Amino acid sequence: MSQPDTRRGLLIILSSPSGAGKSTLAKRLMAWDQTLSFSVSATTRRPRPGEVDGSDYHFLSESAFKSMVRNGEMLEHAHVFGNFYGSPMGPVKAAIDRGCDVLFDIDWQGAQQIKTSALRDHVLSIFVLPPSIAELRRRLVSRGQDAPETIRKRMQKSWDEISHWDGYDYILVNDDLDATFEQLKTIVSAERLRQPQQPGLVGFVRGLQSEFEEDEQ
Repeated sequence: MSQPDTRRGLLIILSSPSGAGKSTLAKRLMAWDQTLSFSVSATTRRPRPGEVDGSDYHFLSESAFKSMVRNGEMLEHAHVFGNFYGSPMGPVKAAIDRGCDVLFDIDWQGAQQIKTSALRDHVLSIFVLPPSIAELRRRLVSRGQDAPETIRKRMQKSWDEISHWDGYDYILVNDDLDATFEQLKTIVSAERLRQPQQPGLVGFVRGLQSEFEEDEQ
């Protein structure tokens, strides 16, 4: 009797303060398993030059966005700088039903909304911590992307983000990128084997039970 080869996908949430290495880990994870995809967010802001609807964002009118929220069609949503942002449930549910994992790069507020959504049984949440605040500041400065005032604001925001570390399933301290990535792969591989992720197990176990019954006859 063959083992079940079907599985349900995971909603993989990666959160961290800016500079902790989350984006690099996400890129490595997607290169490791190319069936994994990023969740495409919906937004009410206007498209920027070069942005493609359905690829960069799902661009919606405010009325359409609010209608999806009312109808329970958003896994999470927030109002940021005058615009709405959110994660549509439909594409995510379709992906995990096909057995494909979906990666979310969101903050702790979005993570909590998804963990209490209709798809909560399939959520894997991971928070990435820096090895120290001094190292976090060094990484932000060394990127050379932000002005000193922006770095100061990012550091201030980091404290609030770190304070919510205990709302996640797993915590990774990213003091060595390669080692942290190996830990991340181990977590994802193990979580894929959780009972809710293997719908084929029910039929498989029933088959085993039938074999027992046949042997007893």
